[in-house]
Amino acid sequence: MAEGGFQRPVSSTAAYYEGSPPPIESPRRSLEGPSFWQFMVAGSVAGMAEHMAMFPLDTLKTRMQVAASTGGSLHAAVGRTFMSMMKSEGPLGFYKGIAAMGLGAGPAHAVYFSVYEVCKEKLGGNAAGHRPLAHAAAGVAATVASDAVLTPMDVVKQRLQLRSSPYVGVADCMKRMAREEGLGAFYASYRTTVVMNAPFTAVYFSTYEAAKKILSGMYCPEKASEEHLFVHVTAGGAAGALASAVTTPLDVVKTRLQCQGVCGADTFTSTSILKATQKIVAKEGIAALLRGLKPRMLFHAPAAAICWSTYEASKNFLQHWNVKQQAEN
Repeated sequence: MAEGGFQRPVSSTAAYYEGSPPPIESPRRSLEGPSFWQFMVAGSVAGMAEHMAMFPLDTLKTRMQVAASTGGSLHAAVGRTFMSMMKSEGPLGFYKGIAAMGLGAGPAHAVYFSVYEVCKEKLGGNAAGHRPLAHAAAGVAATVASDAVLTPMDVVKQRLQLRSSPYVGVADCMKRMAREEGLGAFYASYRTTVVMNAPFTAVYFSTYEAAKKILSGMYCPEKASEEHLFVHVTAGGAAGALASAVTTPLDVVKTRLQCQGVCGADTFTSTSILKATQKIVAKEGIAALLRGLKPRMLFHAPAAAICWSTYEASKNFLQHWNVKQQAEN
């Protein structure tokens, strides 16, 4: 989620396309390599696929994280919350707010992956061997940029996901928030989101890139420079599960800040992460910071697998489209 053209090692996700030519390996950028806008397109497609497919689990996680704050059970489990939603709202209840995520996920992931690719190249992440610090730093830069795009729609999405949400849709929620709380309400959780996502993406990208290289050698040692669907799915799933587990407490604080005052949820006097954390712990105990851990991990593991495999497949498709265009010219 750069401009012009560097050539990074190209995935052999060509395995996805029967009969496609082998990936082009070159130490220098050529005309066939993905351009900045193509990284954005691939990232946008990947982000939409990820969030649309896994949205029900995201709704489940949100409900669990705000349950006690809105008068629900402090000890609600995943299964109990799921059955309660099914009985009272039906399957469609899990898709409340999906329109907001649809509007935000595409542009945000376009920024996310294009910035990541640019920074990874600039920081030497494409060089041979393991470069965890370069991958982590590139991931942090990517999340700071993409969160600025996604946060407003994420706030709207989470408010619509709440049970008995007072809003009737994306437009209504945005209008009422702007009128009643001011435009700053859309970014009330931005600082918390960045503080959460910075370590998330640092762990996420460094784990993904390391696992990808290790698995590539194990899966097909004689073609370790190539990458396959199995590698992307497994490495992405492992990275998503680990990163989501580590950052769950900050995700709880982010959700509470985004949903404060809605459906009886607690309000906070400031957007301070420390003060919000102290209030949550004082009222509900330290265990409250781990609420939604299971659905969050269940969301991010397959979501990351979907996202990375889709992203790499989209890049590979665009790579071969570039080859075709160059051949025709």
